[in-house]
Amino acid sequence: MSGNFQLEILSRISQALAHSQDVDSLLQECLEILDTELGFRRGIFTLKHPDDAVLRIVASKGLSDEEVARGNYAVGEGVTGKVAETLEAELIPNISADDRFLGRTRSKQENLAFLCVPIIRQKELIGTLSIDRPPVDDEQLRKDLELLKTIANILGEAVGNLQHHLDEIESLTAENKQLRQALGAQYQPSNILGNCAVMKNVYNRIAQVANSPANVLIRGESGTGKELVARALHFSSTRKNGPFISVNIAALPENLVESELFGHEKGAFTGAVQQRLGRFEQANGGTLFMDEIGDISASVQVRLLRVLQERIFERVGGNDPIKVNVRILAATSRNLEDLMEEGIFREDLYYRLNIFPIHLPPLRERKSDIILLADFFLERSNETYNTKIKRISTTAINMMMSYHWPGNVRELENCIEHAVLTSADNVIHGFNLPPSVQTASDTHTEFVPLDGASLDTLLASYEREILVDSLKTHRGNCAGAARALGTTQRIFNYRIKKLKVEPKIYKT
Repeated sequence: MSGNFQLEILSRISQALAHSQDVDSLLQECLEILDTELGFRRGIFTLKHPDDAVLRIVASKGLSDEEVARGNYAVGEGVTGKVAETLEAELIPNISADDRFLGRTRSKQENLAFLCVPIIRQKELIGTLSIDRPPVDDEQLRKDLELLKTIANILGEAVGNLQHHLDEIESLTAENKQLRQALGAQYQPSNILGNCAVMKNVYNRIAQVANSPANVLIRGESGTGKELVARALHFSSTRKNGPFISVNIAALPENLVESELFGHEKGAFTGAVQQRLGRFEQANGGTLFMDEIGDISASVQVRLLRVLQERIFERVGGNDPIKVNVRILAATSRNLEDLMEEGIFREDLYYRLNIFPIHLPPLRERKSDIILLADFFLERSNETYNTKIKRISTTAINMMMSYHWPGNVRELENCIEHAVLTSADNVIHGFNLPPSVQTASDTHTEFVPLDGASLDTLLASYEREILVDSLKTHRGNCAGAARALGTTQRIFNYRIKKLKVEPKIYKT
């Protein structure tokens, strides 16, 4: 082997060193270069594991995955282990005739030469480089060994530094992950369950704004737990020792909303036989939570806007201004942006309420939390009804995981309560779940016409039931649902659009 030839190999390896950011890929590229230039049968790089002093193959050429898996060597074990122990290179002209060679990569049966050199950094072993090659004269083998030594010397410092750098990154990543998990646990409110990523984002949002006096708008579908978030905000804040007052705007008659919020004076209207404090006064020094704020009337919106801006109001039928110190939290399941476009909801009130929005995901978007929530509701129902249901069957779990949960967490809670009441043993089975959680094939139900309904209404109802049931079965996949019904996807899409069926809510 000429000096120029060796220089060419060393030059290519140096170029690989300059561009590589990964130890395994660097060593693999070095083996590719050596194989191209030297033509060996097998090539192996091992690195010493820092915890157990075992040499493990991290890059190889000419070995199967099974052979790589077997190629682990303790320091001092076999020829590779001896090189690692003594930090001295080894040259075996014929491995089939040498008892020291273990042959874990099935090369002992072949008439091959074996060359192995240590990779050292600051007098510490990093790993080894070895090749099996067809026999050549002794002088050529010695030249090959010297070349491997030179390559090992070049790689020693570079691999050591790169490995140290990657170990630091891995350590920092693990530390960061541990810290984030600890922070996630710290900020998770005790009254809310959920470990999925979207819920952790909710917890972080709660932690960010809990101690702020800013108004918060909690958005999400009905049954997602908006009041739980409001309570978490209150009890995580400096106002936790003050009152938490909740009012559902949608549950109040329109003519009573103003009185409920602001109170009234005696004789303000028929039936006002005495003065009454409104929710704002009751919440003074604490938090007022207004649920379903999208249902508030236009006249009350004007008064509410003033309170949000100035924290001053008058009772119905009164003239004395009343100043309050109240944190305002609002929630809605309606699309306020659409309501603003229709002129139903005031734009200035929206921006006053929406200083810090928190979005609660529907249950169908946090499927990984279903079992956690179901177990919690099962335990609570056991306490309420003095039952001893121990578990939920796999069939029931599968049904719950496939269901689209339009009623969200509230529907899941009712579902478990229903199942506990109907279970005859200590297990919740699939047939204990409400029929709505199951498909028609599970419940063996058939369509029953409604008395007095027109033919068009009955046909549309029956068709919608068929389409929805197929979408449930195929988890919102329109193509699969269409095939199951023996029709084309185009026709299926036309039908669901006509009947206003949304496939996405049935997806897993």
